[in-house]
Order: sequence, then structure tokens, then C-alpha cells
Amino acid sequence: MLELLVYLLCGGILASGLLAVRLKSLLAASVSAGLASLFAAVCYLLLGAPDVAMTEASIGSGLSTIIFLYAIHKTRNARE
Repeated sequence: MLELLVYLLCGGILASGLLAVRLKSLLAASVSAGLASLFAAVCYLLLGAPDVAMTEASIGSGLSTIIFLYAIHKTRNARE
């Protein structure tokens, strides 16, 4: 059962990554990339690496997504 869940999460990582590349909206693409990182964090947790999962969730999913969203916000304001 655990193996199936890990495979589903890996499929979610791939789907979110491909979606992040294919989307035209920068906002949606950065959220999709953050979702891929969140799936990776859950996968690490299920595989028995809680320290790596916490780091991935906080930096990969949280901080990186916030920095991307801030940069998108700042560049949109500069264009207007």
C-alpha cells in the first residue's frame, strides 16, 4: 500500500512539473512548481526521511514559491 502511494506521489510530481512548464501564466506555473515540491516532501516523509521532508517543505515548497510570487508581483508593477 505504501509503495502504491509513493508511486502516485511521484506521478503527481511529474504531472505538476510538466504543468509548470506548459502553463502560460507565470502565477499558475509557480504555484504548480510549489505543488511539485510539496509532493516531493510528502514522498520523502513516506520513505522515512523526515528531516529531508521538513527541509523540502519549508524551503522548496514554501520559501521558493513565495520568492517567485514576490518577483512576479514586482515585475508586473514595474511594467505598469
